[in-house]
Amino acid sequence: MNNTLTQTKKLTYSALFAAIATAVMFIEFPLPFMPPFLKVDLSGVVSLLAAFMFGPLPAVMITLVKDIIHFFSSSTGGVGELADFLMISTFSVIASVAYRRMHTRKGAVIGLSLGTASMVIIGMLTNKYMLIPFFSNVMPIETIFSVCGEINPLIGDLNTYIIFGAGPFNLIKGIILSLVTLLLYKRLSVFIKSNTIREHKAPAKKVEA
Repeated sequence: MNNTLTQTKKLTYSALFAAIATAVMFIEFPLPFMPPFLKVDLSGVVSLLAAFMFGPLPAVMITLVKDIIHFFSSSTGGVGELADFLMISTFSVIASVAYRRMHTRKGAVIGLSLGTASMVIIGMLTNKYMLIPFFSNVMPIETIFSVCGEINPLIGDLNTYIIFGAGPFNLIKGIILSLVTLLLYKRLSVFIKSNTIREHKAPAKKVEA
């Protein structure tokens, strides 16, 4: 599909996707039995769709734009946005590269599965070394794990939080993003491609003297 899109068209669609991702990121929801400050938003779906249609670089740029915009209303001092950028960018790049090597539905599933696994790993690292240290400056770390433990009794310290909190959360989030991407990708891809082809085939208007 990339061969049918001019650079201008690709930039136009990327800008539109960035705007949609920015808006969608404001809509978030928690997951049952997970730490309350870990919430899912579907803006990653927009980055994944862009990765499949336009390539990894536009997906990374879309993720960067929406995270920069959200930085100005951040409640985490930008740490949450940085963590999101690292996770979603890694997810998008790995999924896109795998899909381009196997340009089939099976390839998309494999790419999304690998991307989900990578996001889980990056998510565990960012929670351990970025998010928890930030939140521990806001409230005592014991209080954080106590709140998490009330929801999930398996969580009692940093290591159990990473294993039974951050890890499963990002696994479920990755599955949700993957399923929504699979549902939307084909329809959106066909829509964009058909509109692009229609513009290319549109006859030039006859200029009357």
